[in-house]
Amino acid sequence: MNIAIDGPAGAGKSTIAKLVSKKLGFIYVDTGAMYRGIALYFLKNNIDFLVEENVINNCSNIDIELKYENKEQMIYLNGENVSKLIRTEEVGNAASKVAAIKAVREKLLSIQRNIAKENDVVMDGRDIGTNILPNADVKIYMTASVETRAKRRFDQLVRTGKETDIEQIKTDIEQRDYQDMNRAISPLKQADDAYYLDTSNMTIDEVVNSIIERVK
Repeated sequence: MNIAIDGPAGAGKSTIAKLVSKKLGFIYVDTGAMYRGIALYFLKNNIDFLVEENVINNCSNIDIELKYENKEQMIYLNGENVSKLIRTEEVGNAASKVAAIKAVREKLLSIQRNIAKENDVVMDGRDIGTNILPNADVKIYMTASVETRAKRRFDQLVRTGKETDIEQIKTDIEQRDYQDMNRAISPLKQADDAYYLDTSNMTIDEVVNSIIERVK
C-alpha cells in the first residue's frame, strides 16, 4: 500500500509521515531528504548549482542511498551518512533549486518508485501524488499558512540552539513556495484525487488521526 503526502516547505510533512508510518507499520520515505543530499554535494564541493550544465555533468558522481537504521531513515551521500548535515536552511534552499532540474528528478525517480513497489510506504515530497506515485492508494495535500510554517521552523531552530530571524524564515518559505509551484518540471500542486488538509490550527495528533482515518 502506498500513501502519498505532498505539500509546501515547512508544512510538517516529514513529522506527520514518520508518525503515520510508525502507526501503520509502513516504511517512511522522505524524498525531500534525497534532494537535500544532492544539494549538499554541490555545496560541499563548491560547484555552482545555479548553472544547469554543472548539475547535469555531476549527476553521475552522486550516489544517494536510503538506509533504515534502528527504524529511522538515514541518507547516505557517496557512502557518508549526511542525515544531520542536510537539515540546514542553506541546504533546503539549494535543494529547491536543484530539484527543478530534470536530470536530478530522473536520477531519483526510479529509486523512489522501486521502494514503493516493494514495500508498504508513506512517502512525502512535492510531487508524490502527481508524478512519482500517481496511483497511490491514499493521497494527502498537506499545507498551512506561511505564518504558521515560519513559526514552526523558527521554534524548531530555537530548540536546537540556533540563532535565527523569523522574518527571514518567512521570506525563505515564500521564495521556496514560488520556486516549487512554478518550476517547469513536476511543480508542486494538489493532485485531483488528493485530500486537502490545512494543519494551521491542528495539533500533530489531530493531523495524524485525520490521515489514519482516510487510510481506513
